[in-house]
Amino acid sequence: MITVHHLENSRSQRVLWLLEELEIEYKVERYARDPKTQLAPDSLKRVHPLGKSPVITDGRRTVAETGLIIDYIVREHGGGRLAPRPGSEDHLRYQYWLHYAEGSLMPPLLLQLVFDTVEEKTPRLARPVARAISGQVKKQFIRPQRLLHFDYLENELRSHEWFVDDTFSAADIMLSFPIEAAVARGGAGERCPKLREFVERIHARPAYQRALERGGPYAYA
Repeated sequence: MITVHHLENSRSQRVLWLLEELEIEYKVERYARDPKTQLAPDSLKRVHPLGKSPVITDGRRTVAETGLIIDYIVREHGGGRLAPRPGSEDHLRYQYWLHYAEGSLMPPLLLQLVFDTVEEKTPRLARPVARAISGQVKKQFIRPQRLLHFDYLENELRSHEWFVDDTFSAADIMLSFPIEAAVARGGAGERCPKLREFVERIHARPAYQRALERGGPYAYA
């Protein structure tokens, strides 16, 4: 049986959702964040040396990194579901989105969060300087990159319902976390109606709702 080492309010929620979509039996090992640092507990390092989530164990195998976990589960346990036929053009597109979600889309969203935190947590006397520096980084790099990706994704959904043509796939699950964050607090909600509709569609899926029940509260924003 697959065990999902699930950190609260984390990207591992996507793994639970995938398993629910595939109707695969699984076990959840829960981990709570440190209330002060919001980091994962050291106990996760007993599963994987980096101590990060998501990570799964499947028999003797330990698999980390969300994209690889999703690819692995679909290949090993999916029975041909939620992925296009290997070797097809759609499969190449599917693989692209699996890598794009964390490799290209998440970095500017994460940088936005980091610099927002710098502005909030800097001691009061140094705050004007921190905000001035942070503001320039956001203006010159982070905001243009975020808008570039938001418009790219919005345009993709103008021609079809899901990211691999009109068929729901594990690529949509992989893209869910950064798009949810982008719509909730990244500015995409006002700018990109197709991304808002995408979030509404995934939230309405029964398997998504079951995954929330198994994983607990989920604060992607």
